Amino acid sequence: MQYLMAIDAGTGSVRAIVFDTEGNQLSVAQEEWTHLAEEGVPNSMTFDTAKNWEITRGCIKESIKLAGLRAEEIVAVSATSMREGIVLYDKEGKELWAVANVDARAADEVKFLKENFVGVEQEFYALSGQTFALGALPRLLWLKNNRPELYEKVANISMIGDWILAKLSGMIATDPSNGGTTGIFSLKERQWISAMANNIGLKDDIFPPVLEVGTVMGNVVDEASGMSLQTKVVMGGGDVQLGAAGLGVTKEGQVAVLGGSFWQQVVNMKSDVTPPKDMGIRVNPHVVQGLSQAEGITFFSGLVMRWFRDAFCELEKEEAKLRGIDAYAVLEEKASKVPVGSHGIMPIFSDSMKYGKWYHASPSFINLCIDPEVCNRASMFRSLQENACIVSHINLKKIEAFTSIEIKEIVFAGGASKGALWCQILADVTGCKVKVPKVREATALGAAMSAGVGVGVYDSLVEASEKLVEWDKEYLPNQENYELYQEIEKEWQEIYVEQLKLVDRGLTASMWKAPGL
Repeated sequence: MQYLMAIDAGTGSVRAIVFDTEGNQLSVAQEEWTHLAEEGVPNSMTFDTAKNWEITRGCIKESIKLAGLRAEEIVAVSATSMREGIVLYDKEGKELWAVANVDARAADEVKFLKENFVGVEQEFYALSGQTFALGALPRLLWLKNNRPELYEKVANISMIGDWILAKLSGMIATDPSNGGTTGIFSLKERQWISAMANNIGLKDDIFPPVLEVGTVMGNVVDEASGMSLQTKVVMGGGDVQLGAAGLGVTKEGQVAVLGGSFWQQVVNMKSDVTPPKDMGIRVNPHVVQGLSQAEGITFFSGLVMRWFRDAFCELEKEEAKLRGIDAYAVLEEKASKVPVGSHGIMPIFSDSMKYGKWYHASPSFINLCIDPEVCNRASMFRSLQENACIVSHINLKKIEAFTSIEIKEIVFAGGASKGALWCQILADVTGCKVKVPKVREATALGAAMSAGVGVGVYDSLVEASEKLVEWDKEYLPNQENYELYQEIEKEWQEIYVEQLKLVDRGLTASMWKAPGL
């Protein structure tokens, strides 16, 4: 039998996962990594390529061991990663400098570009679907300004997942879904736009080949990785886009909500659709040729829930231990007895997506009362669940407005989809049918699919997703609840505007601001 390996390089850890060709997960080996703050450089997150490659090698070896396989039984390997993180190389292909996706050191450079190249961000966004906030151009400019000796040596750029494939195959390349998040990229042509770099005084000859997902890059050349030198290395892609493929979201008009630490709302659309003029939504190339994805992002939804659990819910955590279940399951049981609207409690955390000017209010709960029967852990927990769904719905409506795609069905995955109450709330808030897949580790499955495409196990990602994705549950919206949530959504938006004014006046601290604001 043939086996496939997926390597998933996330913000906080890397995983190596072995799948069979039916999509069954045989093993996973995971290890956390940390990103280094550079001394004297605020908001920096350096990616340690030397240390992190040894961590990745260790995961590869452990995963093969746990699967009980010989290395040569792995016929193909592919990778996916956090987007926006970049690696720069010299002319010999040696890593010079790398940063994680959360690196925000280039705030001054973002301001410089906005002030000295008026209208360029809007021009680039219309082509790439990206703003300067998370893009590579400000970071490259930071390197030129602050580490000129390194900048002069730069001969190539790639993303973190591409770096893993380069270490395995010896070839530096990228795919549209990952490379597109640099902002130096054409949505329509699915290729670099090197003139963007040249236009602002940066090198325009550092962009590697663009390969579509599923393209074979060569055989493994790193014997120390623990992989067979006969194993094929196959181009992968960005975590959200490959995650969508792992959920069966591979055709125009299909929709997914990915409920993890951050929540992403993605809608498939044709590649030739122009991003909205207000720059309110991000647009990325999909892993499927001919498609892009409109993307809304809700900040910290999963992390806020974890904070709430750990800060306030010791009793529920103890109860969960005694019952042998997850603490979130205990909290959901209690929250299910709270009425729609959570007694008027309004959480103020992530705003809806405003990609062109992206910042958030100070974290808070509004409209609390001192009646413990009304305002308690259960009602506050439910309010957080409702709020994540409300912000997702606002983002989806923005996407509907410029794509003219009518959203009626949502695929819901990630840790949040494990909660039956959260799934039902998402259906009630959006008025859509919500489908939950059996395999929730969609990103790794998507990377395994791309490996399989490379060696002919599957004809395409579309065919692989149709074959491998199975459904666990469906949730239908309650019309009465939907109408109630419509009113709550309007009220929340008005309240959030007022909370942002407090940040603008310097009276409260923003939860997060994009670099350059």
